[in-house]
Amino acid sequence: MKRILFILVVFLTAASGCKSIDFDFPKQESVAYTQTENTVLGKQFASIVDKHPNVSGFRLQGNSINALGTRLLITKRAERSIDAQYYQIKPDPIGYLFIGSLLQAADRGVRVRLLIDDFLTHGHDAGIAAFDSHPNIEVRVFNPFAGRKIRLIDALTDFRRINRRMHNKSFTVDNQITVVGGRNIASEYFGARSDVNFGDLDVIAVGPIVQDVSSMFDEFWNHKLALPVAAYARASRDQNKEFTKLRERIKVNTETIKTSPYKDAVRKDFYKFIAADSRHFIWAPSKLTYDSPDKALKTNSEVSQEIITTLKRAIDSAKRELVVLTPYFVPRQRGVELFKGVRNNDINVTVVTNSLASTNHPIVHSGYAPSRKPLLELGLKIYEVKRDVTVPGASHIDAEDSEFTLHSKAFIVDRKKIFIGSFNWDPRSVNINTEMGVIIDSNDLANQLINFIDRKLNRTTYEVVLNSNKKIRWIDNSSDEPTVLNKEPNTSWWKRFKNRLMSLLPIKSQL
Repeated sequence: MKRILFILVVFLTAASGCKSIDFDFPKQESVAYTQTENTVLGKQFASIVDKHPNVSGFRLQGNSINALGTRLLITKRAERSIDAQYYQIKPDPIGYLFIGSLLQAADRGVRVRLLIDDFLTHGHDAGIAAFDSHPNIEVRVFNPFAGRKIRLIDALTDFRRINRRMHNKSFTVDNQITVVGGRNIASEYFGARSDVNFGDLDVIAVGPIVQDVSSMFDEFWNHKLALPVAAYARASRDQNKEFTKLRERIKVNTETIKTSPYKDAVRKDFYKFIAADSRHFIWAPSKLTYDSPDKALKTNSEVSQEIITTLKRAIDSAKRELVVLTPYFVPRQRGVELFKGVRNNDINVTVVTNSLASTNHPIVHSGYAPSRKPLLELGLKIYEVKRDVTVPGASHIDAEDSEFTLHSKAFIVDRKKIFIGSFNWDPRSVNINTEMGVIIDSNDLANQLINFIDRKLNRTTYEVVLNSNKKIRWIDNSSDEPTVLNKEPNTSWWKRFKNRLMSLLPIKSQL
């Protein structure tokens, strides 16, 4: 077997041309524009920001349609700069609509900086290079693979590096308004698919927190792992032709949306944000927390995990209650001990996560499932989301029957403090990927989210409990008479069997 693996590595190395990444590739450092008060957005928010010194204004975005409308609107109003940082931008109708809106902004003179992780860009180098060729657009890719056609060789020879990904998500316009949270750019994050949609959460922010997000973006943008396209990919010989093809793809995909009922829903929410005043925002102290991009350098990863320290400090401040909303929940022994310490202080803990039926990553569920019993024995309340939940806006495209996946990443402490960001409660977010988010000290925001959860909980989740024989059971509380289920709800025996097999794999540290 060792000989076969050796031959495979040699073959793949030869096939890939023994490529490597030049992390010293020359690039020009740039930073966020600071004097943007005279832009349309700067003037729009100046008076309300001035009325709330030393705090920032926040507005939750749980509605998928509204989340897209807001992004399109502030992009349309951009005058000087757009800084976008995402783990994934999919080549689907929403992805092209987003890229098209950035291109329109660049066409009218706005500087666009786009920073994306390289994990899900396979096969799209030509389109990325074409987009980057616009004089007002610069694309950088974080921690790129060396093999652009055959990526397996990187996994075999440089796994420790390419395993570390940038999971951050931020979108900042004119250094005046920003959107941070859990959404990537793809149709399922904005209620635009007919088969499956994600329930997700962002927060719009104005005020001092915007400059903090811009500083974070600059830190990643100028990091040695953030490389220009020319550093890792060969541009097309006919760049003009590739650029024309990109514009055509944008046009075709945008027309797909324009001719669908989804357009009307977006249009309505597009204009909700225009007459912004203080009533649209909740003003509160806040802290942006994020991992240093050095976390993606295997030599510096342990000393650059700032987000864990900050989040643990927030959790340790709990006096009565901790509510966790996370799609991927793999606490392992270290996490169980953390919750044990919280429970020892008589703090009520509620966790809302995906069920086996609703998760889009069953292998992650295999890492979570063994922890349910010890956590329930500690007194945690665990709720697993059903797969038949309707995402807001799905009715506009006749997608009420689409399957649902929870993707929101948040927690609430004592109904006084709230975290929203990209961080999952799993080993990958803790130890491997870079993450970010904002902690907001606000009773109003915390209660907004808690009240939303309370209203939906019985209808959209199963309560996970231990019966008198210490067996795990699922309770459906959606009707007057609760129903007790003995098996993972809405799953086949085959799916349950495969999940049990996956739980035996020694990969929990990678989930």
